[in-house]
Amino acid sequence: MKVLCIGEALIDMICTDVNVSLSNGQQFLKKAGGAPANVAAAIAALGGDVSMAAKVGDDPFGLHLTSLLKEMGVNTNLIIKDPTHFTTFAFVSLMNDGERDFYFNRGADKELTIADLAALNLKEYSIVHFGSATAFLPGPLQSTYIELLATAIQAGCLISFDPNYRHLLFQNNSSYFITQCMPFIERCNFFKLSDEEAFLITGFDTVTLAANALRKKTKAVFTITLGKEGTLLSLGEQIEIIKSIPIQPVDATGAGDAFVGAVLYQLNTLNNLDINKLTIENWKLIISNANKAGARTCEYMGAMEAFQHLNNSIFD
Repeated sequence: MKVLCIGEALIDMICTDVNVSLSNGQQFLKKAGGAPANVAAAIAALGGDVSMAAKVGDDPFGLHLTSLLKEMGVNTNLIIKDPTHFTTFAFVSLMNDGERDFYFNRGADKELTIADLAALNLKEYSIVHFGSATAFLPGPLQSTYIELLATAIQAGCLISFDPNYRHLLFQNNSSYFITQCMPFIERCNFFKLSDEEAFLITGFDTVTLAANALRKKTKAVFTITLGKEGTLLSLGEQIEIIKSIPIQPVDATGAGDAFVGAVLYQLNTLNNLDINKLTIENWKLIISNANKAGARTCEYMGAMEAFQHLNNSIFD
């Protein structure tokens, strides 16, 4: 069985003038990106069977994205080339601590319709991952996300969710973002939040209070990533903090996507994919391995290029 990732595939234009604002940056490096595309690439790098559903421009950048994903082992049959919209760009500036700021120039990714996915047979997939904040902006992709969520649940797929909140996209309308997130949080089997996202969605300012609030809204297993402090894991009434590993960060782009990809890769290797049968010890091992994948990604520039250094031997 395979994993399906749906959402944006885009080009990150990374400013290589480290710790310089985008307005003052002079040197930019083209890198393939998009959160769900990154997750798909991470799964493929680890050895998983994964497909990507997205829309890119019928231009050199869309060709680059499709070719690179295919080269990394991702099935690209569901990546649609749009002749009327350009491939989406995200301009990224890096700070000395590895964090980054974004500026989006949005194009083809928002145009993915449910009709574009007519060839999709969800019976071929055990897991469907929704991981795109841009999908919560008005447009065809938003409707596609909502319809595909219902269809995937009906097909018996395990549902994974990562909201990937970006303040630039929602600015003073974060309540709209939260409203769009809730059906996925309430209905998925696994989701991952950053601590910033957990605070935003719940209104609490500590991870324990945020986790308690989330458990009242969902039966899903979930994680809250805490950077160098590790990852909070919630399974039923149990909460554990899984330690990260020390690194010298170069670029945090894609670290959360590598984390999610590693979780989904491990879940999909189970002979009988029943998330409800996994114990807290099973989950602690899964999350510990995912922390390793996220940390390894931070040691390299660019997300998909960093994933070339991933393989399942990092779990040893």
